[in-house]
This record gives sequence, structure tokens and C-alpha cells, in this order.
Amino acid sequence: MSTIEVVAGIIVNPHGLALMVRKHGTSVFIQPGGKPEPGETAATALLRELYEELGIVVAESELEYLGEFESAAANEPGFRVRSQTFWCHANVRDVTVAAEIAEARWVSLTDSDIDIAPLSSEHFFPLIRSRSQWIGAGPKIGTWR
Repeated sequence: MSTIEVVAGIIVNPHGLALMVRKHGTSVFIQPGGKPEPGETAATALLRELYEELGIVVAESELEYLGEFESAAANEPGFRVRSQTFWCHANVRDVTVAAEIAEARWVSLTDSDIDIAPLSSEHFFPLIRSRSQWIGAGPKIGTWR
């Protein structure tokens, strides 16, 4: 089985909601990020992807490397996805979807109204739960289309 190498950023707001994105032509929500370009470090790739796809400017010093995680790919049947994953300590408020992103949404970790990628549900949501004191607090506070 082929593996797709990606970078992903975990961004959580003060209400314990995770920023998730959905690409055009898909129904599954994933963590922001994407595929590194040749010669890019994982952190540089994530910073570029956050800016290109969501208009988010983050300093590399605001990223904390969490490790490598692997699951079934959400949008590519028969593939696996392996992610170099970072916690983003930046205070993200404004998001502008662009490039291949159709929608960005702040998501509750218990949201059953949307499809969540296996990488997020199996690895990232448990990480968020273990690190956040705000889980379950507050309403959903935003959707961008």
C-alpha cells in the first residue's frame, strides 16, 4: 500500500475547538497542512501551507513538533497518509480559505455532524483531549466557505 507524506498542524482555539478544513470535491474534514515541496523542512512546509490555504501567518517558533502519525488516507482510497505533525501555539482568529480548500471550520471533538479523517480521529483528537483544559466548552464559533 502506498503512503502519502504530509505535514499537519493542530490548531485549537480557547474554546477547545480544532480548526479543520475540507478540500474541494471532498466531504471529509482534515487538519490543515499538505504535502512538502522538494527541499522543504516539515515546519517550513506547514508554514507555507497555512499561509497559502488559510491566510494564517505563523512563526516557526510557534510550532511544537509532536511526531509522526499514520492512518488510512481520508480522500485517497487504498493509500495511507503519514504526517509530520505540529501543535500550533499561535492565536489564530481570522481564516480565509484559498487554493484547494473549500471550507474551514472550528470543530468540537465530539462533533458527529461532519466526517472526520482517520488521522484526526485516531491520533490528533486524542492528543488535543490530552492537552486541552477547554474540551467541550463553548459553542461552535465559526465556519468559513
